[in-house]
Amino acid sequence: MIFADQPVADCVDAILVHTQRCGDQVLKKGRRLSAADVALLAASGVTHLAVARLEPDDVAEDRAAHTLAQALASPGLRVDPPFTGRSNIYAEADGVLAPDVALIGHINRVNENITLATLPAFAPVKAGQMVATVKIIPFAVKHADLETCLAAAKAAPARLTLAAFRPRRVALIQTELRGMKPSLFDKAVAVMNERLAALGNPPVEDSRAPHETAPLTAAIKAADASGAAMILVLGASAIADRHDVIPAAIEAAGGRILRFGMPVDPGNLLVLGEIGDEPGGKPVIGLPGCARSPKTNGFDWVLQRLIADLPVGYDDIAAMGVGGLLGEIPSRPQPRDQRPAEAQRPAEAKRAASGPPIAGIVLAAGRSSRMGRNKLLLELDGKAILAHAVDHALEAGLSEVIVVTGHQASKVRAVLGDRPVKVIEAREHLLGMSASLKAGLRALGPKAEAALVMLGDMPQVSPALLKRLIGAYNPTEGRSIVLPTVDGKRGNPVLFDRRYFAEMLALEGDVGARHLIGEHDDQVAEVAVEDAGVFADVDTPEAYEKLLGKVDA
Repeated sequence: MIFADQPVADCVDAILVHTQRCGDQVLKKGRRLSAADVALLAASGVTHLAVARLEPDDVAEDRAAHTLAQALASPGLRVDPPFTGRSNIYAEADGVLAPDVALIGHINRVNENITLATLPAFAPVKAGQMVATVKIIPFAVKHADLETCLAAAKAAPARLTLAAFRPRRVALIQTELRGMKPSLFDKAVAVMNERLAALGNPPVEDSRAPHETAPLTAAIKAADASGAAMILVLGASAIADRHDVIPAAIEAAGGRILRFGMPVDPGNLLVLGEIGDEPGGKPVIGLPGCARSPKTNGFDWVLQRLIADLPVGYDDIAAMGVGGLLGEIPSRPQPRDQRPAEAQRPAEAKRAASGPPIAGIVLAAGRSSRMGRNKLLLELDGKAILAHAVDHALEAGLSEVIVVTGHQASKVRAVLGDRPVKVIEAREHLLGMSASLKAGLRALGPKAEAALVMLGDMPQVSPALLKRLIGAYNPTEGRSIVLPTVDGKRGNPVLFDRRYFAEMLALEGDVGARHLIGEHDDQVAEVAVEDAGVFADVDTPEAYEKLLGKVDA
């Protein structure tokens, strides 16, 4: 790639290296300059520009990033379209990420301009969560360097692997000592069921046995014979060594002890065993006492891998020491006092996916004066237009969805039914759109880092498009406002970082926050799409007829 400072007249078809403001317009870094752009720059008094030009052996940033991301992703992972030299990879199911650590290191050594970042190895992930990103730092990379990375990815058997959680029957045996309260056992079952539910697994099959080798041996044999795919043993007393009651009972039942103890705290006193005629048999795990608590411990790491069909052996546990000090990290995620996953609505489960908390604000307060009746209540494919927009927001993985009503508030609320959204009424909605927007912002939870502002009369904005906008958001990289474009024309919805909330709350009258885009254009990320739904609001009877397909669009 050639970088040069050139007279502006010579910059047609070159790539702009730095963002340039020309009056009310902003030409962003990375833009391939047209003759009209060059004329605009010259008219604005720009005489020279820092530009880049690709050489014959260069591969443009978006193409390079997307090609490498596709080569790395295995089944169960989705690669989104690239933007600004970045291609993100997402999980399509709940599971455990198992990256090839050596391959990732190799790719990041090929050329400093090619970067690949992933979540930590064996991190549990939710469907829709970003697990990796390929970023090309300049505007292009050499073809030979890209081919080196692609060849390494092709030769690696693992690459980026998502091991999906696979539900199975799990037996929990608790041992008893005289004087133990029954509530202790019930609480342990409840906590274990929460753990399993978070992994999409059904509840445990619970049984009890005296804390003695012989009766525990019989209980393990019974659980094995019942068809349980995994046997967990939670002792009334901590496991002291390899010859204590629980490991002795595992061996007496025909099992083998693979490892006693693990370098994860809490969770040190875990026994990993198996039962069956061949190595790699049915897991039998003696649990540490901390398994009675919902707080993350070493057992969680073992359980997550086993539910995802990833083998766990002596060396696997030995490798858990780095990062294994959990006791002083209050941010470790483990649900507390939550409903089991099967009791959650699907949309609630999707919003549990990790990532920055981005809320959705659906504006639904207008009077529909051009339509002559409330457009949000009109039917489309068996449900109200507003219901389509809200359902798409719920499917996009937002941390919360707020619907702002005003005109015919009770009717608008009724069409939403029991959808898991926060419905609020903008009492001053007659003053204009700004009142609705401010009501939505005030209703946001304190943890929201950004808000995706949507219009309730745009039912063709798909969940996939919303996810692309969310994926492009990164304020540390200068992408704190995100919006879609079609052929260079900007559409809706628009995602705003929290830093703009104060300015949005100062708005007055029938205006939205579009002017903020112009004032902060250097922070705008444009996501190029082919979806004309970003322009398709339903303001008039004619627009509604087109939406229904009754007249030609």
